[in-house]
Amino acid sequence: MERPKTILSVVMQRRPLDNRWQSEVWEPHSVLPGQAGEVEPRLLVDEGGAQQWLYPGFEVVLYRDEAEGYYLNVSGTNPCVFVRWQTQGERGVPEMVTLSYDEASRWMDGGAQVDAVGMPLELFAWVGQFVEDHYRPEPRKRIKPKSFMHPKDRARS
Repeated sequence: MERPKTILSVVMQRRPLDNRWQSEVWEPHSVLPGQAGEVEPRLLVDEGGAQQWLYPGFEVVLYRDEAEGYYLNVSGTNPCVFVRWQTQGERGVPEMVTLSYDEASRWMDGGAQVDAVGMPLELFAWVGQFVEDHYRPEPRKRIKPKSFMHPKDRARS
């Protein structure tokens, strides 16, 4: 079975800071639809100490076992794309992207630098349709409080 996938590009931004301990900060700025075959980063903006670099070629594949993570993302107030990145030399460089809240949480639990950027509308519609087609919440078994049990049954449990 062919898994749904798309290609994204990440825009990383360097902003100058007026701070005696740190002169600049790198952060993911946005994601854009990408094209297969693009691999080389390129400078988009370089003015007033600020820079924006486009990093193309990030493949996003949707998996059924991550459907709950996609659901948690698109059902929230600010659906986003999670970007795992690190500083390499003088630049912030993205490593991976995900649309799954759960996968991003696992990355952060592992100590990775992960930031969220707004999800473009066409991406929201795409992952939303996947969630609609594949996510089924697991039924929760209700545990009856002991106060609802007969006093004779409380001692047995």
